[in-house]
Amino acid sequence: MTQTTTPVRPKRAAKPNGQWKIDGPAPLNATEEMKASDNGLNVRARIEEIYAVNGFDSIDPEDLHGRFRWWGLYTQRAQGIPGGKTATLSPEELEDRYFMLRVRIDGGALSTEQLRVIGQISTEFARDTADLTDRQNVQLHWVDIVDVPEIWRRLESVGLHTTEACGDVPRVILGSPVAGIAKDEIIDPTPVIAEISRRYIGNPEFSNLPRKYKTAISGHPNQDVVHEINDFALIGIVHPELGPGYDLWVGGGLSSNPRLGERLGVFVTQDEAADVWEGVTSIFRDYGYRRLRNRARLKFLLADWGTEKFRRILEEEYLGRALPSIDPGPQPTEPGDHSGVHEQKDGKFFVGLTPDVGRVSGTKLTALADLLESHGSYRLRTTPHQKILALDLDESQIQDFVGNARALGLEAFPGLLKRSAIACTGIEFCKLAIVDTKNTTIDAVKEIESRLADHEGKLPKALSLHVNGCPNSCARVQTADLGFKGQLITNDAGEQVSGFQVHLGGTLAGFENGEASLGRTVRGLKVEADKLPDYVERVVKNYSAHADEGESFAAWAHRVEEDLLK
Repeated sequence: MTQTTTPVRPKRAAKPNGQWKIDGPAPLNATEEMKASDNGLNVRARIEEIYAVNGFDSIDPEDLHGRFRWWGLYTQRAQGIPGGKTATLSPEELEDRYFMLRVRIDGGALSTEQLRVIGQISTEFARDTADLTDRQNVQLHWVDIVDVPEIWRRLESVGLHTTEACGDVPRVILGSPVAGIAKDEIIDPTPVIAEISRRYIGNPEFSNLPRKYKTAISGHPNQDVVHEINDFALIGIVHPELGPGYDLWVGGGLSSNPRLGERLGVFVTQDEAADVWEGVTSIFRDYGYRRLRNRARLKFLLADWGTEKFRRILEEEYLGRALPSIDPGPQPTEPGDHSGVHEQKDGKFFVGLTPDVGRVSGTKLTALADLLESHGSYRLRTTPHQKILALDLDESQIQDFVGNARALGLEAFPGLLKRSAIACTGIEFCKLAIVDTKNTTIDAVKEIESRLADHEGKLPKALSLHVNGCPNSCARVQTADLGFKGQLITNDAGEQVSGFQVHLGGTLAGFENGEASLGRTVRGLKVEADKLPDYVERVVKNYSAHADEGESFAAWAHRVEEDLLK
């Protein structure tokens, strides 16, 4: 009897990931084809010479929906389109004929002259809109393409720009808002931020990355730049033999596939920090996955390689030398938002001011510039927490300054939730959003703080509340004590309404919790937007009643049974 065998099929070859060093540079999707056909930086000339002259209808669609981002421009959402249409309409159907323009502010450092120019641009060209982002930028809305060259001229006349504020490029460099002024600073990152910006921002060698690339650098012990969710981060540390320098982190990012960054376990000196940035960024450019956009962030490459391989490739292929090893540094002991009044190392003071979830205006920014100068201050900083720091104030002026800032809606001593509340742009202007965020959060925070007014002594010293309009997590919902991710939900009456998926107990640079961790989700736990205050009041009071002595909200939320979180 003859026995037959089933033929063995040859193993299907794996599809290429679009890694330039492995698969070659041939584009494998439409976005890569667009970038290969013309560098995004080149669109500026067309904006100035063609589109600003002939108006919105003259814009090439490939530039409009692609390369404009390399200069900080996105079409904003057309007014009146409900969240239910976000996933069903095309970008062309969702977009308005106006733009969001993102002003890039590396390290968050501004002069009052620069702030006044931003304020005047907002008033004249952006219907008095201005939002402080959680990446230290300022975003303007209602910008007409015909006004963009004049806006650029004014920004650049005071040393500001929008270069690579969006797109598949090195985005704004987050920097410690107290760089160079903090009494307890380990190392001042200002020279590193300036050198990276000078050498690499607007450099065609790094203007075609697989996707966005985020950098954060701080020399402050409070680790105040949310480093765990950036692609590249340097955090101040003291080497036992080499002195102050940086601890290198790579591969962090949130969106719909959150992953915290990891230490490579290497020590980086001030002098070599820009070279190390170039090495890590070059790894992303050369080895990053380009075929699938949803796997094109550095975090996916790190997940596949691991830190040991990543370090070896960095040292052997890109630096040509080994970096010294170093153990982890101490955890922060205070929150990194710098709210309130603090003494600088030169004896003057800085004041951390909180607007409502980053929402300001050109009028308000101009008035703040005037207020600062009237108190002898000419410097300020934006922060990764949608705040503003006013620098260089004399102690005798603090009380008057704080009162006048409060009159502008900028609070030095905000309540528990207002201090930590962050909201993304939301459905008001964003084409990806499903629900309103800014007004929903502002109203909810006021209501919740009023309800919890008699409960203050039973609450933690920090409690973060972040609200996002879609799954992309621009407002970092997975890293908040109370994170709310916008979606449409069905209420008890069977109606589709604005609501949120809930994330609980997330934390970064956990001064209360030790290691950073992503928030916990409870299956089926969703909250209607208009019932947000009810939910927060309920869960916070459950925490107050059931937490162990000294237990943080994040630790409690990860520990308890789900019933206490509903």
